[in-house]
Amino acid sequence: MKIRLEEDIVYQTDILQEVSRTFALTIPQLPDPLGVVVGNAYLLCRISDTIEDEEALSPSQKREFSDRWIAVVEGSNDAHEFAQDLSGLLTLSATRYEHDLIINTPRVIRITQSFSKSQQQILQRCVNIMADGMAVFQEGANLEGLSDLEQFNSYCYHVAGVVGEMLTELFCDYSPEIGARKKDLFALSSSFGQGLQMTNILKDLWEDRNRGACWLPQSIFLACDFDLSSLSEHHTDPRFIQGLNELIAIAREHLNNALQYILLIPPHETGIRRFCLWALGMALPTLRRIYKRPTFKNGQQVKIPRRTVKAVVVSTSAMARSDIALKTLFFFLGRNLPRPSLISL
Repeated sequence: MKIRLEEDIVYQTDILQEVSRTFALTIPQLPDPLGVVVGNAYLLCRISDTIEDEEALSPSQKREFSDRWIAVVEGSNDAHEFAQDLSGLLTLSATRYEHDLIINTPRVIRITQSFSKSQQQILQRCVNIMADGMAVFQEGANLEGLSDLEQFNSYCYHVAGVVGEMLTELFCDYSPEIGARKKDLFALSSSFGQGLQMTNILKDLWEDRNRGACWLPQSIFLACDFDLSSLSEHHTDPRFIQGLNELIAIAREHLNNALQYILLIPPHETGIRRFCLWALGMALPTLRRIYKRPTFKNGQQVKIPRRTVKAVVVSTSAMARSDIALKTLFFFLGRNLPRPSLISL
């Protein structure tokens, strides 16, 4: 049994390298007991994402598989049957590594079931909220966007804010010292997740539109006299750019909250700080690239280059223990980004 679990953990480490190079980079920074749990949590969320992104599945099928997935994670449904049924429906919209992950769902779940009861409950809560929320939003997906900022915030919470809450719960479960700050951390955790998710939504807006979905809030663009349903990849409309800049500004404010979150982590917990800092440090340069090139036509055009990733890793690692240095660095990274003008957070 122990050898089998060790083999499963090796698989988890290997597949992480293929489905998310970013998380494969950041997760090893965590202390050993946390790294395996967070890596497993990421794969659970990635399976939820795979259901959401599969173009061949109808909204009702996505709801069915999301419900089954929740039950699998909770231990009340068979992981093998789920994997067999879903893998048979996946098309080329899923990568071969996502195919592999779905087929190996039972291995992922065996790792989940090896965790403490409290850790399993934390992961189950996250998957439950995420998978259910994704199914709800997929049922209403269209090219006109979400109705307003409230609905947009709700979407961001269900796909990312809840991950911030999950990580906070895991950090607090790991360290009594961090747990003593749980109230303050939890208050900022979903904002941290939203800042990262907003960055991804803006970067991937054209890929999402190609899949028939737009996750931008209509109200922000209508306030700029722009209708999202008329958006095309050949756009140069200054009204759209005005709305885009407003969302960049809101994302920046959420990322400011992310820095405050990180500063609440004790400086000697350098691994946890680095894990959070690298994600934040890659989001801000991405926002800057979107701001400088608002007429981009695909996410690759605003993706940060490897040299920037390396610079973020080196600089944040060197400064991880110094609150003053981190504040200075992130002020520098966020300089010249717009501030919200139309609405408040």
